[in-house]
Amino acid sequence: MENSIEVINLSKSYGPKEAVHNINFKIKKNETVGLLGPNGCGKTTTIGMLLGLLKPSNGEITINGMKIEENRINILKKINFISPYIELPKKLTVKQNLIVYGKLYSVQNIKDRIEYLSSKLRLENLLKKVTGELSSGQKNRVSLAKALINEPTVLLLDEPTASLDPEIGDFVRTFLENYKKEKKISILLASHNMNEVTRLCSSILMMKEGMIVDRGKPNELIIKHGRKNLEEVFLKITRNQDEFR
Repeated sequence: MENSIEVINLSKSYGPKEAVHNINFKIKKNETVGLLGPNGCGKTTTIGMLLGLLKPSNGEITINGMKIEENRINILKKINFISPYIELPKKLTVKQNLIVYGKLYSVQNIKDRIEYLSSKLRLENLLKKVTGELSSGQKNRVSLAKALINEPTVLLLDEPTASLDPEIGDFVRTFLENYKKEKKISILLASHNMNEVTRLCSSILMMKEGMIVDRGKPNELIIKHGRKNLEEVFLKITRNQDEFR
């Protein structure tokens, strides 16, 4: 199966500090891969490089068969992301936000696309509301609509259900499952929610101190580390500093 993302010997340094050190991974088409690790381990920096927002110090990124350094504009047309730490313009209505982002991505059928996403994400009654006045759960669904406005083939998710109540969190996960199945997109999911990762991801990359220290299917990692669930595996890898250097 063809790879949607391929990362080769990727590193990012800020002066003497190396945020990401020589990581390698692949994500196939129609695959969801989890990126796990404690705060400050390099997850967000990795996503920033995949988005073309950060220039790698070393290494190579290929998305949809194209090197990002050489084809940044063409690649960015077919990828998108969501992060709870990046808010949409607060004074625009939901519909205005989606139109603006649709135009930024040169979406031809913006009206149809907004109608489709509004129906799927339960946004019909929110389109005329000012984005800054929405609840966190409503903002999350609007941000997800923004992330899908250009029908991306690659979706980068940074804590997509952070701070959501259980019902909205489950709604978003179910939506992502169904949307991936329908559109055959590739997803990189950075999350601290171990149940979410176990549910959505076919394989996992475990990061620590800028390095990928382990990888595999969720159940395989649980068995390998002799733990009951993925959260216990996460805690073991995070706390055993010497074992995974």
